[in-house]
Amino acid sequence: MIAGVPWWVFVLILFIFLSGYMAFRAMQAERRLEQQFIEREGRVYMDRIEADRELKEGSKERMS
Repeated sequence: MIAGVPWWVFVLILFIFLSGYMAFRAMQAERRLEQQFIEREGRVYMDRIEADRELKEGSKERMS
């Protein structure tokens, strides 16, 4: 016992801090995955807009 506190109290405090650290890491990893998903879906959307733009320009040229 250190200063009258049982050893298991220190272990419990250590586990609380470890749990907080692991939750923080999981939150960061999830944020990275979400950002990658947003970027991938945004690229798909922009590609679709570009394809529609090219299709419209192509049909305008044929009509002229």
